[in-house]
This record gives sequence, structure tokens and C-alpha cells, in this order.
Amino acid sequence: MALILVVEDAWLSRRMMSKVLENDGHTILQATNGREGLEMVRTHNPDCIFLDLLMPEVDGLDVLKTLQDEGSKIPIVVITADIQQSTRQQCLELGAIAVINKPSQPPEILQALKTALSFHQETAP
Repeated sequence: MALILVVEDAWLSRRMMSKVLENDGHTILQATNGREGLEMVRTHNPDCIFLDLLMPEVDGLDVLKTLQDEGSKIPIVVITADIQQSTRQQCLELGAIAVINKPSQPPEILQALKTALSFHQETAP
């Protein structure tokens, strides 16, 4: 199946999301902040990234900006407690393919993954 990177500083949220994705047959990498996440992207080139926004060291918006500047084509699903439309719009403008709100439910996570993987296949060389 797919290699998925979950970048989330909250242990419980990261574990829950990872478990949902693992139970769907995917291989999961985990990072506890944006800096670790960027390192893992460069090292492992995942098929999809689930990204929190509010994290220590490097936040999710900075991760989005960095990956956009680097020309990354990896689909990113932002998972956030921030429900403001302006935040959602900013994430989409920075290259996220979906934004889902916390607490996210397993069907919502799996649907976002399906969308991301479809996008990844369409943009693959």
C-alpha cells in the first residue's frame, strides 16, 4: 500500500491517526514536529503527508511553505483544530489538497487519504 507520514506533536492524535491508517494496510512514519517531518520527507519521500498546523520548532504552515518552495508534489492533508475559513484557504493556497478538522473521525481520514493518493497517481511522472 502507501507510505504515509503523520506529522503531529500530540501523542494521542498521532497514535490514533496512525492506527486508522495502519489498519487500512498502509506503512506509517511519524514525526513529532515540522522539523522532523521535513527531515523524514527528504529521507523517505512518502506517498502522502498528514500534517498538524500548531507544533513546536517548525509549524505546519512553515512545512507547507518549505515543501512548496522545494517543488514537492507529495499530497498533504492538513488536520487542525483551527476552524477559520482563512486558515483553510491559506493551507490550500500553500498546496494542501485537503483540510480536515480535529477531532477527525476514521472515515474522514480514510476519505482524505483516498483523495490524496488519487492526486498522487495523477501527478506522478
